[in-house]
Amino acid sequence: MTDRPVVLFLCIHNSGRSLAAKVLLEHYAKGRVEVRSAGSEPGMELNPSVVAVLKEGGLDLSREFPKPLTDDDANAADVVVTMGCGDKCPFYPGKRYLDWELEDPAGLPIELVRPIIAEIDRRVRALLAELVPNVA
Repeated sequence: MTDRPVVLFLCIHNSGRSLAAKVLLEHYAKGRVEVRSAGSEPGMELNPSVVAVLKEGGLDLSREFPKPLTDDDANAADVVVTMGCGDKCPFYPGKRYLDWELEDPAGLPIELVRPIIAEIDRRVRALLAELVPNVA
């Protein structure tokens, strides 16, 4: 792993969970981690409930959009975090994989999305503490 680890959050549509994780890790890492997100079959737009929950926390997703997975993103990653991909996300040998089983927020009302985002937030903080010890 490099001095500045690279984390790739990967899901199918890259419109909810993986983008939330990306935005949260970028927020907490403050440049100490390079963060990417992608989807094996990217959606057309961001999940509005996920955007609303993150906006409630003061986070801005206005520059985010669903992105396709590229070999460059995967090859650059030190850690690949999958979220509900199953067999739809390719495997890249030599990478450290974490599989975060999280409910898909697609189509859920904001009240049911908040606990999903809270769990992503908890896991992102734990990952950051592991990757960059002594982060306040």
